[in-house]
Amino acid sequence: MRLVEQWAALEPRLREGAAGARFLLTTNDDRRAARASALLAPLHAGRNGKEVRFSCAVRGPGPRPETAARLIRHLDREHIAGRLEIEELLAAAPEPDAEAEPDRPLLVPAWDGQVGKLPPDWSDLYAEVALRSGGHLDRAALLMAPLNPGRFDASPAFRFRSARRFGYGASPGMVRRCLERLDSEGVEGSVTILFALSDTDPVGTQGPVWYLGGRPV
Repeated sequence: MRLVEQWAALEPRLREGAAGARFLLTTNDDRRAARASALLAPLHAGRNGKEVRFSCAVRGPGPRPETAARLIRHLDREHIAGRLEIEELLAAAPEPDAEAEPDRPLLVPAWDGQVGKLPPDWSDLYAEVALRSGGHLDRAALLMAPLNPGRFDASPAFRFRSARRFGYGASPGMVRRCLERLDSEGVEGSVTILFALSDTDPVGTQGPVWYLGGRPV
């Protein structure tokens, strides 16, 4: 039986929920095995004597079955005979549960929850995003740039101001968009509203000024 016919008999097993498979091709001699390994190189083929092993994937990264079928036809054209079999089926990862809680804490829901606890007439707030890893500081600073984030100690954290109606500080919508960017890139941490004011009415100023450690923020 030609190799392409053997492949056609095996390929449906890949469609039964597997993520992919590893195949074993046993040829008639070492010379043909070497040639088969070269032709199947795009399938990450490896050779051991007369045996050639390769793989393809239905899901996730890796060469697809269509590529494997095309390359196996090349083997038949060069009259490379042998026995083709599935050595191992690769299990598919379970589908994520849409209703399950996320594996990591997200900043946007934390922000929404804290803002939801403020009085309806809140006007200004001062908040902090504390990162779980200092390795994310540079990227977080870039993603949060519209908030004019500032650092005030050696901890991996940024502080920023938000103004609901007018005055100094990013709008709540802008804060949320920046936190969405952090969540989408897997930057983990927590967000805390440190201070909040209600119904402020700045006259000739950009809004209230908080002093922390003698420094205006």
